Amino acid sequence: MVILMGISLMVIHSMTLEDMDQASLVKNQIEWFLVGFLVFLFFAGFDYNRLRDFSWMLYILMFFLLLGLYFTNPIQSVHRWYRLPLIGMNVQPSEYAKLIVVLCLGWFLDRKKDSIKSFSTSLQVLLITGIPFFLILKQPDLGTALVLYPITLVMCYLGEVQRWIIKSFVFFGVVGLTAVALIFTGTMSHEKARPFFTSFMKEYQYERLNPNTYHQKASQIAISIGGVTGSGWQKSSFSSKKWLPAAHTDSVFAAFGEEFGMAGLVFLVFLFYILIYLCFQTARCAKDSFGRLLAAGIAVYLAMHVIVNIGMMCGFLPIAGVPLLLISYGGNSVVTTMAALGVLQSIYTRRFMF
Repeated sequence: MVILMGISLMVIHSMTLEDMDQASLVKNQIEWFLVGFLVFLFFAGFDYNRLRDFSWMLYILMFFLLLGLYFTNPIQSVHRWYRLPLIGMNVQPSEYAKLIVVLCLGWFLDRKKDSIKSFSTSLQVLLITGIPFFLILKQPDLGTALVLYPITLVMCYLGEVQRWIIKSFVFFGVVGLTAVALIFTGTMSHEKARPFFTSFMKEYQYERLNPNTYHQKASQIAISIGGVTGSGWQKSSFSSKKWLPAAHTDSVFAAFGEEFGMAGLVFLVFLFYILIYLCFQTARCAKDSFGRLLAAGIAVYLAMHVIVNIGMMCGFLPIAGVPLLLISYGGNSVVTTMAALGVLQSIYTRRFMF
């Protein structure tokens, strides 16, 4: 975690070096990392079993926060944040919703394990995920909504729900990924496919599937400029000059690639591999079904952020606004990630307690 945070500060500093208006972003990120560590320590010392008692209350709170966004003034033309003027920050409920859905699904599947095969239980599982999924999708926030999809699939599989739910999730997931792959590889023309997709999608949503957007091309150019060893820290000629959109937030992987090259990217991916591997190891050694479901859900949640963000920057997936964990600038993502890792630490340290 500390190494990833150090990389984050290096990239943010480099990408905002020539912009006086954003010079304080490194200081802000350090403050969020400190808050994140406090959150991590709190949840690491908190018995994860007690989270069962709060899961449904957190879910209700999440529901009203997501719903309430549509009764506030939009920020940047979307309904994603609450602006808190007194402390000068924006709160993004959808970031916390992902962790709350994992918690609530773990609690529900563990509670219903004796009737897990019933139709009513399966329907309730779909509702638990479906309600926040569509509320987040309508903001619109496609990337965050789609992260809930594999989380639900894996947790349903481990919870041994009815097979038709798992098969349905896999079927629609494969169909969706195949359609995206056909468009992004040029097998299916983006323009020729427009009439079909816009029959059930809005125009701006379909445009995200365009593999030739400036953001898509710019991220690939930044990575290619880096070559094998990169241009060097604070020596980028593309990303730091504002040619790469969102260089210190969603596009931080491409910005890092320009300065540190393929060697740096391999090292970064290796760090994420270690982190996610340890998350799944925690799920394997959890002492009870609730801990196992909770750890697996968090591990998938973290893994999907890494896979989706890197896929977007490399041109394999549409740009969907998914941050790179502990690297992208932003307080909501940092706090949620550190809370998730704190819960995992709690599960691991209590694996021998009965």
